[in-house]
Amino acid sequence: MTLGPVMVDIAGQELTADDRALLADPLVGGVILFSRNYHSLAQLEKLVESIQSIKTPRLLLAVDQEGGRVQRFKDGFTILPAMRRFGEVYDSDHKTALQLAQQCGWLMASEICSTGIDISFAPVLDIDKGISSVIGDRAFHHDPFVVGKIAQAFIAGMDEAGMQATGKHFPGHGSIAADSHVAMPVDERNMREIEMDDLKPFQFMIDAGLNALMMAHVLYPRIDAQPAGFSDFWMKTILREQMHFQGAIFSDDLSMEGAVIAGDHVQRAQISLSAGCDMILICNNRSAAWAVVKSLQGYENPASSLRLAHLHHKRPISRETLVSEPRWLEAKALLAKYVEEPTLDLLDPTNYIDE
Repeated sequence: MTLGPVMVDIAGQELTADDRALLADPLVGGVILFSRNYHSLAQLEKLVESIQSIKTPRLLLAVDQEGGRVQRFKDGFTILPAMRRFGEVYDSDHKTALQLAQQCGWLMASEICSTGIDISFAPVLDIDKGISSVIGDRAFHHDPFVVGKIAQAFIAGMDEAGMQATGKHFPGHGSIAADSHVAMPVDERNMREIEMDDLKPFQFMIDAGLNALMMAHVLYPRIDAQPAGFSDFWMKTILREQMHFQGAIFSDDLSMEGAVIAGDHVQRAQISLSAGCDMILICNNRSAAWAVVKSLQGYENPASSLRLAHLHHKRPISRETLVSEPRWLEAKALLAKYVEEPTLDLLDPTNYIDE
């Protein structure tokens, strides 16, 4: 059996009979967890174990644990700074900023992997241009070169912990004010402008061996008639052929408003997979998830399955072992200095794949 192309969510802190039936379907290859799925470390580990026991190869387990505004698990986990903090430090002290980013990548990934979860959808490779509030301080910096340098350090830390990174949101969400959770963002720039700016961090990380990317629900009408996550031009021509990306491609959540342009959930799924996505995400809509799975019966893509299987974490470590390591204590103390007080978030982070 291979990994199916659909990643779904679950409603609660333990599996229901309907959850088990859906996750057992051959077309389901992954599960994404949200804040609503977490109560305690013990509960999370039990939930992960129950998900992993459903079938072989085991389902790919994911979470959004970026840091800052987007951190699904908090109690029992280190509160991580917003990624912009590393860019601010970089402006005055390159070396310290890169060390902080690497420690943060290692700490985040180590804590997540210790629960049995495979990947956190991180880091954001978008550029902070002061335009997109949904990106904002989730981005490392406004300079593409600096984004690439800090991201490389962050991903090196993740790799030390045995977690593969997922860069997002390709080809770049930082130049559009609209939020794709609730609207259809449109970027009117031409290809040359995007190549000289937003694509640079992605190319830098692809050249460094990045193993996964998540697409943006953004329309670039001067380049293609389909939003990036439904565009074979962006995924096949640009990513695969021109940028030589060999890793896995994830859609963003197909339940978001930015995906409505492609039709109903079944149409969105079929277009996204046909255009080049290896795995599509369907969150917060169980009837749509079932409809998509049923519509894809007989679908096979061995190359996609192999790319996805490569994302299972490589060096799992128990929480007990992790917290006994001096580096864990050192990293926690170091990063605590850069955590800002949380602000009121008008979006409920349990309702979205990311904010």
